[in-house]
Amino acid sequence: MSQTLSVVVPVYNESEVLETFHVRLVKVMDELRLPYQVLYVDDGSEAEFLFQLQCLRDSDPRVAVLELSRNFGKEVALSAGLDHATGDAVIVIDADLQDPPELILSFVQEWRAGYDVVYGQRTERRGETAMKRYTAGAFYRLMSVLGDVDIPRNVGDFRLLSRRAVDALNALPERRRYMKGLYAWIGFPQKAVPYVREPRAAGETKWNYWRLWNFALEGITSFSAAPLKMATYLGLLTSTFSLLYGLYFLIRTLLFGNPVPGYPSLIIVVLFLGGVQLICLGIIGEYLARTYQESKGRALYFLKAYHPATSVTDKNDAT
Repeated sequence: MSQTLSVVVPVYNESEVLETFHVRLVKVMDELRLPYQVLYVDDGSEAEFLFQLQCLRDSDPRVAVLELSRNFGKEVALSAGLDHATGDAVIVIDADLQDPPELILSFVQEWRAGYDVVYGQRTERRGETAMKRYTAGAFYRLMSVLGDVDIPRNVGDFRLLSRRAVDALNALPERRRYMKGLYAWIGFPQKAVPYVREPRAAGETKWNYWRLWNFALEGITSFSAAPLKMATYLGLLTSTFSLLYGLYFLIRTLLFGNPVPGYPSLIIVVLFLGGVQLICLGIIGEYLARTYQESKGRALYFLKAYHPATSVTDKNDAT
């Protein structure tokens, strides 16, 4: 029996690139001569884009469309796609054409060689500002120091997952999902395939710096308890400094009397201690908020509709 492939594509109002992306993707998938389906996961897009997706499905029987009830975010959309992907291997790719579909050929080759996770690793990030490249590099360096798992640098969601890797991901119960960390956490043989990331083919990115900052916090708090330890050490260091500072004033008073202390120095000490306390409370609050979200046990997502593919056989009928 032939192996089957599923391609999961999370989308959100990608009208300008959808048709071009699908043409390139189908061309690559047909070269593999394996039965496949393409699952577009709509993350609460506008009605106009949904109509475009339905027209694409009507014209290609290998296309399935999964509509979420609202915009849940890309991580949840990816999880929904993995839940509904049925192939022996699942390919995850964005529709903006920054990640070349042609690399899928190399992914499948490495999968056949025995790797469960084959991911694209960016050697160059074209079309991105120097600030974004610097902040991305700083985040990966920070995660390598703080993280409990080794998350590969310059790696996104573009990858191939074997069936047992997909089943492992689907078995994880957590609601606050940082997929790049989960891909690494499940283990299994993994391999990188280098490539040059191109600029967006059309449209604008949905990721601004505020969303990227929150996404970075999600990654750090999901896979590292180091900030909590740092808060403890910071409190210990501050207490030690305050004790030494108090001893200094005690000795100076015994030897030279008790002059009136300066008001500016008092304000500086109070503000410093207050700032340290607020930082530590903020760190604890981030973890507490995530614990609170997990404890409610809400469903990860809800479906508005699921339109399955009518065929998983390629046009060359390779079975």
